[in-house]
Amino acid sequence: MAKSIQPQKIVTPSAESLAASASRAAKGKGLPPVHLWNPEFCGDIDMRIARDGTWYYLGTPIGRAPMVRLFSTILKREGDSYFLVTPVEKVGITVDDAPFVAVDFSASGDGCDQSLTFTTNVGDTATAGPEHPIRVERDPETGEPSPYVLIRSNLEALIDRKSFYRLVDLGSHEKHDGQNWFGLWSGGAFFPIIPSEELP
Repeated sequence: MAKSIQPQKIVTPSAESLAASASRAAKGKGLPPVHLWNPEFCGDIDMRIARDGTWYYLGTPIGRAPMVRLFSTILKREGDSYFLVTPVEKVGITVDDAPFVAVDFSASGDGCDQSLTFTTNVGDTATAGPEHPIRVERDPETGEPSPYVLIRSNLEALIDRKSFYRLVDLGSHEKHDGQNWFGLWSGGAFFPIIPSEELP
């Protein structure tokens, strides 16, 4: 009588085991090379990043900032899906909007020589420019803008409201794709925010 083949059970690692694996894989002060890690998918884990940047595990906020930072360094995006990846594990998590929040920025220079350097809630920094573009989505019903800046490896940060208001003060009107736009200069690039004709 032939033996029946039992399907292999997928064991999803816990947040603690993921943190331990990430700690072992982290070397030096730079970010781990998650782009080089392609382990088998272990399933989804009950972890969520809310729109305000708060990380939740099993429905409870993760209160330890060093652990949140550690998890943020092993975050990987594939299409519209997000994963925590170590050399031996890959689990899916839920991201409500963007995985990071830009909570502050510094500005230097003027006009087309301006540079805007953003800091995220998990300690990353990025200077907006061709490799770190700023984009703005507008709610089709309310028209409310949601501004984002690319931080690293197709992972974006939602620019928080107070920072966005400060950015508006640094904006200028420029010609972009044959249309007049109000937008921002940074890193030698102009990022359109809203058509000039729509401004009050």
